[in-house]
Order: sequence, then C-alpha cells, then structure tokens
Amino acid sequence: MLSLTQLVAEELAVPAQQGASDFAAHIAAQYGTAARAVLFYGSCLRSEQLEGEMLDFYLIVSDYQSAYGRGWLATWNRRLPPNVFPFQHGDLVAKVAILSEADFHHLNRPAASAVSVWARFAQPSRLVWCADEDARQSAVLAISGAAPTLLNAALAFAEREANVLDLWQSGFQMTYGAELRAERKDRPSSVISFDPDRYVRFGRAALQHITIAHEVRGDKIVIMPDPDGHIVQEKRRWPALRRRGKLLTVARLAKAAFTYAGGIDYLAWKINRHAGTHIIVRPWQRKWPLIAALFLVPKLLAKGAVR
Repeated sequence: MLSLTQLVAEELAVPAQQGASDFAAHIAAQYGTAARAVLFYGSCLRSEQLEGEMLDFYLIVSDYQSAYGRGWLATWNRRLPPNVFPFQHGDLVAKVAILSEADFHHLNRPAASAVSVWARFAQPSRLVWCADEDARQSAVLAISGAAPTLLNAALAFAEREANVLDLWQSGFQMTYGAELRAERKDRPSSVISFDPDRYVRFGRAALQHITIAHEVRGDKIVIMPDPDGHIVQEKRRWPALRRRGKLLTVARLAKAAFTYAGGIDYLAWKINRHAGTHIIVRPWQRKWPLIAALFLVPKLLAKGAVR
C-alpha cells in the first residue's frame, strides 16, 4: 500500500485541464518570485467544467511581505488568512485564496484555529503550477496533514466501530457544520460518491497518522481504549471550532468587501447555486457590499440557506 504522502504526491501530479493550468500560470505571474505553488480544487475540478463557472485556486506564497510589500494586505492576510481575490484569464474567472507556505502547512493540521483549509484539502486537488521541486514537496507535506486531521476528528465522535467511508461522511458533515456554508445537506455524501475508491485508499493511509488508538479489522475501524484522553481532547475542541468557524466566515466576508471586487455578486451566485435560492443583487448592495453582506447573512440563516 502506498503511503499517504505518496498518494498525495500522485494525486497532485495528475494533469488538470489546460485551461486551469494556463490560468494558474497567469495567477503566479502576478506575484513574481513570491509565488511558490498554485493549487486547483473544488467542484470545477470534479466536474471538469470550466466555462461559465467560478474556478477555485489557492496561491501559496513564500511570505506575505514578499507578495504584497508592507501594506495592509500583508497585515490582514497574516491576521485573518486567507485573502481572497477575483481573477480573470481569457474567458475563465476564478477566486484565488492566498496563504503563505508556513500558514498553509499549519492550517492543514489539528492545531489550526479553523477547519476551512484542512476540510478542503482532505478532498482532491491538483498542483497546477509550482516554482520548483522544493515548492512541490512543501505542498505535498502540507496537504498530507489534511486527511488525518479530518479522520481523527470523525473517529472521536464515532461509535465503537465504523467503516472508512462512514468516517469521511461524518468528518465532512462536521466541517460543514463548523462554517457558514451554502450547500445542501447531501453535499458531503455527493463529494464522496464522486470517487469512493479514492476516499478508501486515502482513508486507510491517513488512519496510520492519527492520534486516536484504533485497529483496522477488514472493512471496519474499531476504536480501542483511550488512556491518553485523545478522544476527550478532540471532542472538547469542537464547540470552539464551530463558534470560531462561523465568526471567521463573517469576518472574512467583511474583509472581502474591501479586497474582492464584485464579491457580493459572487456570494449571491454561490448561494443560489448550492442552496437553490434566487437572490437578486440590487444596485445599493453593490455600492455598499459590506452592509449588504451583513444584512444578507442573517436572512439566509433564518431560511436555512446557509448553516
């Protein structure tokens, strides 16, 4: 069986569509020598549909000062990562989240203050551009922390035994519940059902790197006695992760009002697409996107469009 880092390296190396690779090179070029890697992930990767969609990229930079200089963008990327910007290349559009190599490594591990990065990179992604071999290896190592972090959390809340796909399902439900998300309730299962064999392979490899004691018996993962208290420790941190995750969603939304041109239109498009709503953005909302976003989120929570 391949190791987890080998599986991650192989998956990252699978070629993406040429349009995504060209877009990634365009993104990296805007940041010069600060750019280290560009990762492509999300629904467009799964569907292979690029035209008419909003692509999702993470740009990994050496550090924020190198990426931005000494201005406020560097400060806020460091204090409230990531910064998110809209990009266009040819007929394609994308949102690009920016993290430093150090933050990307940290935010894929259990000590992260929020679930957003490791929840996403426990799913498939592609390394569509990198500066050099060191940057590639850094990305592989960082992403190798994501799946064990998710499955360790899921195992803490499991019954005495579960199969690996049950753990993935539980883990994604937990992470979706720790953010304000505009997806339907069946979203976690649909992500897994797209390629269940992938999640079995990655799950079995990732289970070798978790702290909760367990045994693999055929198709079942059996939880063993926990004298070191890893299960209790994991359970205790989740209420704070859920509270912090929802607050961070609102805070990042407020920050995006200053960094993301057209952000309110993207927010409406995203919610309409995933929650089946019919939000129409009005002129005053484009003029005052922060006020509009703060006005919109409570209404959507009340309707259950975001959770």
